[in-house]
Amino acid sequence: MRRPAFYSRSPRTLPQAADSAAEEAAVPSPEGAAGNGAPPPPHPRAGWQPGRRSFAFLLVLCAALVAGGATWWPRQGKALTQKDIDSAVLRTLQTHTLPSPAAKAAEIVRPSVVRVVGYGPEKATPEAKTQKRGRNMAKGKPPEADAPPGEVERGVGTGVVIVDKGVILTNLHVVAGAETIKVTFSDGLEAVATITGVQPENDLAVLQAQKIPDDLIPAVMRSTGDLQSGDQVAAVGFPFGIGPSVSAGVVSGLKRSFRSPEGKQELGNLIQFDAAANPGNSGGPLINMDGEVLGIVTAILNPTQQRTFIGIGFAVPIENAASAAGSPPF
Repeated sequence: MRRPAFYSRSPRTLPQAADSAAEEAAVPSPEGAAGNGAPPPPHPRAGWQPGRRSFAFLLVLCAALVAGGATWWPRQGKALTQKDIDSAVLRTLQTHTLPSPAAKAAEIVRPSVVRVVGYGPEKATPEAKTQKRGRNMAKGKPPEADAPPGEVERGVGTGVVIVDKGVILTNLHVVAGAETIKVTFSDGLEAVATITGVQPENDLAVLQAQKIPDDLIPAVMRSTGDLQSGDQVAAVGFPFGIGPSVSAGVVSGLKRSFRSPEGKQELGNLIQFDAAANPGNSGGPLINMDGEVLGIVTAILNPTQQRTFIGIGFAVPIENAASAAGSPPF
């Protein structure tokens, strides 16, 4: 007894299989053909078997999937060795320029650094005249040019935000005697500020800005208890109003003393550093390579009246500076 043919479920083979069955039913049996003396007509599709084309199609599809799987399926790579890692790091160092430690540190503290300007009657001291000439030259003006009528820049310095409510540390000599104080934040916002506290023995003043940016970021303060000579530092500020500017160096010494050129005041327990500082850096942060504030730049040593930097600057340790704001952090 003949077994019924197995047909593929493919729509393409079902009509063909049905046609074949009909044709097979219409063809007389070999015995009948011999009895009639006529040869049997040839099968219209000799050599064809039901489902053969579908089976061939499935075979090709499976082969394609296997070949494609070798590409699509993630291959398991070999285990990385220390030599591979070292080679990749070396290649990166050779092909990419990494930022310097000072650049990374300055980028961290920059959102917290502000420009501080005191407006009022112009000072007549040699230092004030030097700063005025420097500011004029920085603006492309003749050194002795007078300010336009109205508000006169009495002094330009730097400040650093220590509380996100707009509390700013700066030097007292930057804002002393000013009728109006304005601060400019890193995003360009300018606001009037008032003095809320002073510490004359350390030449420090605390300012409160009347308006602050929505996303104001305060600086992180770091104890100087483990600070050593030779540690890397950077000074960020507005020398002669230009900035924010960054200069890098090292701690030259600790617990130094400094007397102002006029001999009116002597400061003690200072950090000595050699990062370039000039008039206008006063009140700015002295930071480590993590962008943390170690002190407030206060003075530069110079035996002449020109007030130019000769390699010795001084900063008030942040412990003293923070206590001026009424919140010693350490």
